[in-house]
Amino acid sequence: MNHIALKMLMGDKGKYLGIVMGLTFASLIMTQQPAIFVGLMARSYSFISDVGLPDIWVMDPKVQFIDDIKPMQDTELYRVRGISGVEWAMPLYKGMLKARLTDGTFQTCNVIGLDDTTLIGGPAVMLEGKLSDLRRSDGVIVDIDGAKDKLGKAAASPDGKNTPLKIGDSLELNDRRAIIVGIAKVTRTFQSQPVIYTTYSRAKAYAPRERRLLSFVVVKAKPGQNLDELTRRITATTGLAAYTQDGFKQLTYNYFLKNTGIPINFGITIALGFIVGTAIAGQTFYNFTLENLRQFGVLKAMGASNGTLLRMILLQAVLVGSIGYGMGVGIAALFGFLMRHTILAFKMPWQLLLFSGAGISLICIMAALISIMKVIRLEPAIVFKS
Repeated sequence: MNHIALKMLMGDKGKYLGIVMGLTFASLIMTQQPAIFVGLMARSYSFISDVGLPDIWVMDPKVQFIDDIKPMQDTELYRVRGISGVEWAMPLYKGMLKARLTDGTFQTCNVIGLDDTTLIGGPAVMLEGKLSDLRRSDGVIVDIDGAKDKLGKAAASPDGKNTPLKIGDSLELNDRRAIIVGIAKVTRTFQSQPVIYTTYSRAKAYAPRERRLLSFVVVKAKPGQNLDELTRRITATTGLAAYTQDGFKQLTYNYFLKNTGIPINFGITIALGFIVGTAIAGQTFYNFTLENLRQFGVLKAMGASNGTLLRMILLQAVLVGSIGYGMGVGIAALFGFLMRHTILAFKMPWQLLLFSGAGISLICIMAALISIMKVIRLEPAIVFKS
């Protein structure tokens, strides 16, 4: 019976391909769009991930996400260092400053100030130069994407492409000279602004004059110290907000999830993909069943039970569902691979495969149920009707 079911399914190649293409489209949309959404949300806390060494982030209690900077006084650093369970605590400056390029144009940059002595929080992957080169006079490190694109020097070439910054080039930050001493690889941020690393003292000189310039205090807990307990102790002692690294990521993620239209926009797209896939696959599968009612009637007249016919239809649905799901996921993965070096955010965790697989399974079940009800109600006498 399985062989007969497959012959019936593939006998009409047009409808067979129509069902497969409909499921492929649905699988593609339900995999690609969530992957872009996940990638975009991951970028919202990418800076926290890049600064991987600290266990705890300490900040003003009103901070809502990583880029919502509420500066503190430098004295807060020493208060945090004095708390039991803290192995070390270092200052971190983070701010958006305008860089003046060699051609006179301005570009907003994400400036990161690292502790002058330890340089904790610096980029993990250096493509050119060394992190210790930040100690040179006026030294800064620029991320590779910013150096190639937004901070690149205007070129007179016919293609209009910028010449990437290189070690030894300079730019201005708040009318102060900054010399490129290194090129680093960092994860793209949500705003995709160029990232510039420098020392904490130099970052304070670049920043506009304010009484408070300390953005965060990054903390390493002593070995064996419970992180949740230490965060509560820091909050109770200083009155500041303290989050573990995962907790700060969750705070940032939840802010973008609740206060932007990104989830709604992607949700609508995914829902439309599901609806269109259901409509195409369901209608085509139903038409396929109608055209093969006579064959199902013959099988019933020959003694085939409803259970046997049910298994035949389910086999057909599983086959086209598996092919469509595989092709859709494959195209989505290929899309992500081709876009890996572009500004597009794309991240496809294994949980996403389960999500799209569940969606395709639901479409196939709905399409099969429509056909199953028609076949179960079928009278074998249809064979003898003209």
